[in-house]
Amino acid sequence: MPGPGRYTVESGSLLVYRLFDVADAVDLALAERSAGPSGRFTLETAQSATALQFPRPPVQFKLGSRTLPMPVAAATVEATAHVYDFGVVSVCYQVPIAPGTPLEALVPLAESLLDAPTPALDQAARRDAEALAASLAAALERPHAWEGLETYHVFFVQRLGGEQATAAGLLAGAPLAELLLGETSAAPLSEAERQDVLSHHHTYLSTDLAVIHWNCAFVLEPSGADDVPDLLEFATAHLLELRYYDALLDRELHAIYDEVEQPRSTLANVLTRRYRLLQRRTAALLLELSEMIERLENAIKIVGDLYLARLYLAAVRRFRLPAWQETVLRKQKLLADVNELIGDTADTNRAELLEIAVIVLILLELLAALR
Repeated sequence: MPGPGRYTVESGSLLVYRLFDVADAVDLALAERSAGPSGRFTLETAQSATALQFPRPPVQFKLGSRTLPMPVAAATVEATAHVYDFGVVSVCYQVPIAPGTPLEALVPLAESLLDAPTPALDQAARRDAEALAASLAAALERPHAWEGLETYHVFFVQRLGGEQATAAGLLAGAPLAELLLGETSAAPLSEAERQDVLSHHHTYLSTDLAVIHWNCAFVLEPSGADDVPDLLEFATAHLLELRYYDALLDRELHAIYDEVEQPRSTLANVLTRRYRLLQRRTAALLLELSEMIERLENAIKIVGDLYLARLYLAAVRRFRLPAWQETVLRKQKLLADVNELIGDTADTNRAELLEIAVIVLILLELLAALR
């Protein structure tokens, strides 16, 4: 069982991520020229850069210092943002951890971030994202506002004090499961729950460690390279984009169903081109979905099996991205079926109107012959 005070953070920070969907797409080249000092996302580890390729790497912006309304107490932090080509803005606040802080002392902070809403923090991040989006207005394609957001937190440690910090020692003796769950209960965690959390760990050298949970991670990286947090942010951005389109499909499908169910005569349907307009609307949405899926699939290409590539794939599974993508694809197929059904209904209405016209013409011919 973890013992108190065995490990203290000598150099580290808490990375607080808030991600927002602000547009259907972003012209990254134009965004890079539009607002302030910026740069492109790159992996610092050369070997991993050959195993993971980013055809359209996000643009990074330095937002400067902020006084952040943390749940426990306000903190002065450094803020940065990544802008992704599929319309996501990720705001990251780097909250310093005071040297000498025991790992178990961070558990209440984790609980305040993970177990309860953080409206003040979320609103501050949304203001930063909206301000950045406004400065990049020329680069945004079909900007929009969505109330949803995605959150993630990384305890990013470069150096630990106390006992010799190895991956095996931390897994056995540090309160990592409690930290990632934000669990401050006096009763200890069950062994099954602890093992479930710690089973999602990854290590390359004996002195580094990454434990990934669905909304929080612990990363020990003596080199200070932030490749692991960046990849976790990348996966979180994908999750947000899938959630956005899942919600969009729900809204659009309900609106289309309501429109189709409104009773109207065959003549009104044909003269108002009701079904044709609906079909055009669903076709435009299908095209938008296809573009989104293409952007997500090409956002990162895995061409090797090195450590960071394996870690990224593990994070994808941990965040349940395949399940979310399957849900979006299933609704996309449903929308395609609705689009086809609307087209068939429109054709049927036109055929019925033509049949009525033919019958009327025949009756007129008969009346003319009788007269």
